[in-house]
Amino acid sequence: MEEEGREGSSDSSSDPHTGANGIPMESKLELFGFDSLVNILGLKSMTGEQIQAPSSPRGDGEDVAITLERPKDADVKLGTLMGVFLPCLQNILGIIYYIRFSWIVGMTGIWESLLLVAFCGACTFLTSISLSAIATNGAMKGGGPYYLIGRALGPEVGVSIGLCFFLGTAVAGALYVLGAVETFLDAVPGAGIFSETITQVNGTDIGPIHQTSVHDLQIYGIVVTIILCFIVFGGVKMINRVAPAFLIPVLFSVFCIFIGIFVSGKDKPDEGITGLRLSTFRDNWGPDYQTTNSAGIPDPNGSVNWNFNALVGLFFPAVTGIMAGSNRSASLKDTQRSIPIGTLAATLATSGLYLISVLIFGSFATREKLLTDRLLTATVAWPLPAIIYVGIILSTLGAALQSLVGAPRLLAAIANDDILPVLNYFKVADGAEPHLATLFTAFICIACVVIGNLDLISPTITMFYLLCYAGVNLSCFLLDLLDAPSWRPRWKFHHWSLSLLGASICIVIMFLISWSFTIVSLALASLIYKYVGIKGKAGDWGDGFKSAYFQLALRSLRSLGANQVHPKNWYPIPLIFCRPWGKLPENVPCHPKLADFANFMKKKGRGLSIFVSILDGDYHERAEDAKLACQQLSTYIEYKQCEGVAEIIVAPNMSTGFRAIVQTMGLGNLKPNIVVMRYPEIWRRENLTEIPATFVGIIDDCIVANKAVVIVKGLDEWPNEFQRQFGTIDLYWIVRDGGLMLLLSQLLLTKESFESCKIQVFCIAEEDADAEVLKADVRKFLYDLRMQAEVIVITIKGWDAQVDGGSQHDESLEAFTGAQRRMAEYLSSMKEAAAKEGRPTMRADGKEVIVNEQQVEKFLYTTLKLNSTILRYSRMAAVVLVSLPPPPSNHPAYFYMEYMDLLVENVPRLLIVRGYSKRVVTLFT
Repeated sequence: MEEEGREGSSDSSSDPHTGANGIPMESKLELFGFDSLVNILGLKSMTGEQIQAPSSPRGDGEDVAITLERPKDADVKLGTLMGVFLPCLQNILGIIYYIRFSWIVGMTGIWESLLLVAFCGACTFLTSISLSAIATNGAMKGGGPYYLIGRALGPEVGVSIGLCFFLGTAVAGALYVLGAVETFLDAVPGAGIFSETITQVNGTDIGPIHQTSVHDLQIYGIVVTIILCFIVFGGVKMINRVAPAFLIPVLFSVFCIFIGIFVSGKDKPDEGITGLRLSTFRDNWGPDYQTTNSAGIPDPNGSVNWNFNALVGLFFPAVTGIMAGSNRSASLKDTQRSIPIGTLAATLATSGLYLISVLIFGSFATREKLLTDRLLTATVAWPLPAIIYVGIILSTLGAALQSLVGAPRLLAAIANDDILPVLNYFKVADGAEPHLATLFTAFICIACVVIGNLDLISPTITMFYLLCYAGVNLSCFLLDLLDAPSWRPRWKFHHWSLSLLGASICIVIMFLISWSFTIVSLALASLIYKYVGIKGKAGDWGDGFKSAYFQLALRSLRSLGANQVHPKNWYPIPLIFCRPWGKLPENVPCHPKLADFANFMKKKGRGLSIFVSILDGDYHERAEDAKLACQQLSTYIEYKQCEGVAEIIVAPNMSTGFRAIVQTMGLGNLKPNIVVMRYPEIWRRENLTEIPATFVGIIDDCIVANKAVVIVKGLDEWPNEFQRQFGTIDLYWIVRDGGLMLLLSQLLLTKESFESCKIQVFCIAEEDADAEVLKADVRKFLYDLRMQAEVIVITIKGWDAQVDGGSQHDESLEAFTGAQRRMAEYLSSMKEAAAKEGRPTMRADGKEVIVNEQQVEKFLYTTLKLNSTILRYSRMAAVVLVSLPPPPSNHPAYFYMEYMDLLVENVPRLLIVRGYSKRVVTLFT
């Protein structure tokens, strides 16, 4: 009943404007048109009503979000101590400190050991600072470093580094388990099931020596992994109870080591232990790199040569583990407080311990003792050496536990972002335990435990950690450098130079350890990156790269200025007018061949296309329709693999909308410079009488706005990228257009469809005497432009001088006669209308016109002659380019359409081009 009551109260409070009795309440803030801040800032969720889960961006424009009940918090939310500091401390303080640290001091000496610890500690300390800055820049979901890197560098980088880090953490768990089992079997030889003893070495009797069996490692390792998995399945509460049981004995064992060292001067537990002496400190101050056998014992004939670089690789795993707290970010009470304080405290505490240990270890034992006693810490421990064995076992088990806790949560976070469909099986609800991801992690651990020897892949684990640390540093570097308005971290002690230094140190350490393993790790991360790019569902997380692109675009735009672009730097920026003259199939926002043609206008795909369409109507009524249409057009552009953007304009009619577009579209020198549209071939066939005025108005607007125009006739027959064309590309170069027509022909030749074609340039001369001079000038001009083309000069005298009137003459003449008849009828109707209304002048297209009939006949004859010439010389051409005549100012739009129809008559594929006042080609280098 109590639950029902709560549900009822939740339902009744779901509407902020509804009273207790269901009566609508009058909002005092109704004037502002929005809900009050109480309803906006998340306080609704306190009433228990349904809330929207954070969505993962998807490439299809759809936000994948599931409306859930108010997510149930985990039973236990962790604070700084239990949630971050202790897990980090448990992961960092491991087996290397017990069995290798004193040996490292003996090999490198005190001062190089201090340098080694400072160098590796600086890497993790700087990474912790970067981690703190990013983690305090807003609410943080689960996933730890993956979440931070993905939101800063994008989903591809985040997933690639996140999966590598998951794999490294999972395999590291197996390493920790094997270390604990091997130490246990060394301490308790009788526990071995498959005990092995060695009595001879190279034929010499040496007595029985116990050797740990690989089968024992496998059996005990599998059992320990399963036990740790049961603890992990117990959830956060169980982990909180068990973790201190692992950590407290470890800290106690460290305390016993220091007590033993301080009393070693009196007790002298073994030969070579001098106690804390200044003379021993001086003897161990400098390095003494030696050749050792595989066990690390100095041997002049040994196979292992040691130097500082090799010791960096040996020691660095002792400082890893700083991500253990952030891996559990979903289980923290306050990530913005706990992650910085806990991570930095653990880093500083362990680094301080290592630095003090260098000074103490170098002062209490001879160099020979440091290099030959593998478990010197157990030898000197007070009161019993067994305490160190317990410390080693529990420290490695604690680190393994943290790996089995962090890795599944990391994998579940990657799966929840819905980037890779193959990871959908590992999704979990908010607050739930990632059981399936835990089973998968345990399977990886057990598989690695069965192998038994991980010497070959253990360096790769370190590489994965370093790759993750470098990713965190680069993320902070990018965000700090860009300094976007949303970058406001609570952690103030950070700077982009520190993050860059941290990333550089990570890369240096990777190559110091092993350049070959570095290459392998980077190659694996690159393969995952490529796979995510191909198979993943890309989205926009507002990452730093997008901010960098935005700032780079702004800076580039400012540097371009508003001055005229030099012809050498000129790029076509076509404005693709998608609105068709007629109708397109349903759900096709743009003629398919227009997108293909836009790609043909770019060299190697470089350049920007702006696809625009116009919706008729009132903006307030059709704003949502415009958003939907813009989304559909953007999707279609992406489908056609065309680099461009989509814009939708709502206007009362097409002419008004285009005039707004041509005036306002673009910024600075990134405004579109070419208007591309389809020729309205259907206007007479479908009796669309409004098209002539609209078409002429668009061309006039382009001329006034100083935009070039390319009109495509025969768009349905335009080839795609797979249809190879043969023949010629014919240019009828009539007027000066800044070289645009020549440039377009060269751009067509760069495409596979037209690469087999040759260019022919037809020049029109008034008289025969001018033909040869014009031909020589054009050839020289093309040569200087580095363009190969055949030049053909045609003399146009008059209609009566037309020779060789073949079939093309008959076709053109038929079209000419039809145009004459229709224009005469249209002129007669205008005169009748003027006489009927008592006006002295005729009107057409809403304005007064003065028609010079002789000029109309002259225009018709010229167009007829040009069409006849095109049909005569270019009937078999792959494509024909011809200059676009401007609309005569005093002629009706209907007349201009008749001129254009006569010009394009029977030409299957034609580009009608009009340049503008700017040159787009240059003769000079």
